[in-house]
Amino acid sequence: MGVTPESSALTALLNLLDEPDEKAFDLVRSSILNFGTDAIPQLEKVQDNTFDTLIQSRIEEIVNALRKEHLYVDFVNWVNLGSSDLLKGFMLVTRTQYPDLDDVEVYSRIEQVKMDIWLELNDNLTALENVKVLNHILFGVHNFEGSPTNLTDPENFYLNTMLEKRKGSPVALGMLYIILARKLGLPVYGVNLPQHFIVAYLTESGLTNPTEDDVLFYINPFNKGAVFTRREIELFVRQMKFKSDWSFYAPCSNHDIIQRLIRNLINAYTQLAFPDKIENLDNLLKAFE
Repeated sequence: MGVTPESSALTALLNLLDEPDEKAFDLVRSSILNFGTDAIPQLEKVQDNTFDTLIQSRIEEIVNALRKEHLYVDFVNWVNLGSSDLLKGFMLVTRTQYPDLDDVEVYSRIEQVKMDIWLELNDNLTALENVKVLNHILFGVHNFEGSPTNLTDPENFYLNTMLEKRKGSPVALGMLYIILARKLGLPVYGVNLPQHFIVAYLTESGLTNPTEDDVLFYINPFNKGAVFTRREIELFVRQMKFKSDWSFYAPCSNHDIIQRLIRNLINAYTQLAFPDKIENLDNLLKAFE
């Protein structure tokens, strides 16, 4: 492949990464950013071949800015195009912390769990039997579990760390449960219960615009997939002294789930006092406006 005018222009700009005048460098930086994520490979090549700490720090800042903008565009597209793929949304939020997230590895791990469940399912099983199989494989064979010791640890909310440690927060485990169930054709949806994310198993007739009336029963992935009824939710709401709301019982959208995930992360980073991470996550929330 020959040298294009674009690559030559980028190379010329990269030669100015050590520009001592900050105002002049701002122009260089802006010009590099105009190349978008296509500039990242060359930036990283320069970074690998220099010991100049100024150049290294400038490259790191530029690469982070490029990835942040690219991630935001991808996230806006996910929101605007129907957000039907919950796994995609989960991966995009995870990339705010892990920009080099390996898609292939994530899909491979989830596919392995899905296949192990699929091998135990058949068309003759009832809804409760389907859940029993899913619970056995996810929690009994693959040993996933809730992480109750530190509910606000950000690592409990990211997809890759949950898959590696097999531990997660209520919303993260709930999302994995939904993703696996839907891949297997099981009508499982999230429910935005305050202070605790749960899921619902729906009737077949409730797959279009589902409401609380379409719920067969509820499931708590954070408690190894324990099954319960609306009555238990009502008791929980009363004990917590919440004002009852229909949304505590009804299936919610992928938009709702991802917004909850982001807000949980914002809360976690607020407690840890990481303003930069909070700003990045707040920026994602703007995509829903």
